Amino acid sequence: MMINRLQNAIREQAAFDGALIVSPENRFYFTGFPSSDGFLLVSADRAVFITDGRYIEAAQNTVKDCEVVLMTTAATQIFELFAEMQVSRVAVEAGRMTLAQYQKYAVALEPMALLADSTLDSIICALRAVKQPLEVEKIKAAQKIAEDAFSYICTFIKPGKTEREVSLALDYYMLSHGAEALSFETIAISGAKTSMPHGVPGENVIQTGDFVTMDFGAVVGGYHSDMTRTVAVGKVSAKQKEVYETVLHAQKAVLDALRPGLSCAAADRIARDVITEAGYGDYFTHSTGHGVGVEIHEYPSLAPRANSILTVGNVVTDEPGIYLPGEFGVRIEDMAYITENGCENLTRAPKELIIL
Repeated sequence: MMINRLQNAIREQAAFDGALIVSPENRFYFTGFPSSDGFLLVSADRAVFITDGRYIEAAQNTVKDCEVVLMTTAATQIFELFAEMQVSRVAVEAGRMTLAQYQKYAVALEPMALLADSTLDSIICALRAVKQPLEVEKIKAAQKIAEDAFSYICTFIKPGKTEREVSLALDYYMLSHGAEALSFETIAISGAKTSMPHGVPGENVIQTGDFVTMDFGAVVGGYHSDMTRTVAVGKVSAKQKEVYETVLHAQKAVLDALRPGLSCAAADRIARDVITEAGYGDYFTHSTGHGVGVEIHEYPSLAPRANSILTVGNVVTDEPGIYLPGEFGVRIEDMAYITENGCENLTRAPKELIIL
């Protein structure tokens, strides 16, 4: 089904008549088969997946929408197959192919022309940004595991535990409850370190009065989830509560506004305006969100200079934050699925201030 979408896109434009997919992420997206090596060749009416002997049997049993052939001399095979497809202009993933790869295939495919601008990348980004129902179900399944892990970790965190113990407990819970992998290296930081958006868990001991920020996710069926929660231990100061409520207000304001037709820059501005009005504008130091799917960061991005427009099928994060150096930070993150009438929040975990 995914390959059919790319074939339709090839038919609808005139810049190229064949696509050479080399990246593991896009090979997986179009075939549903994970592999560390291989090539996917696509024309308007044919698709061939070339892979090596480590994967050939599994690929032949798994891949449904294209031919699967054993890799021998890859460059020669690619040329011969494109010639059979009567392809004359081959587009490549300019953003994912190395210069050495480009030079190799430019020579191997002569006299075919190799198109290495952003044309194919843009087409694939647009396709991947619009999630199909099965993709959304996989993201929901991954998110459910992460949320169950959050429920568990709230019973685990207490004064005396270290950040690393918290991160390892989250990881173990997700991997032992159905996650095939982690979405990324889990962030679990406490106290003053929460002012660092991507702080690294260490041996810092959690103290009464600390905020603990956790950013984590699971992978199911090749699809990622992503969530962040900030919880308090024992008690909070008036300033901690103010900052938390400001971030929560900004986060909810974005969720209320997400809908088809909204520009990604406007979505970012909604969160930024709330935080700026509260006097913390200088301390919101990253974009408001990003797409999630086969990769943890995908198109589109909810960022100040983003020129993309949200459309039905997008799955994006909503994760504003405030980070006060040397004091503390707060980030709250949900994932939202853009629907015809607005959005569906894929994150069910509580986000009102939790004091453990």
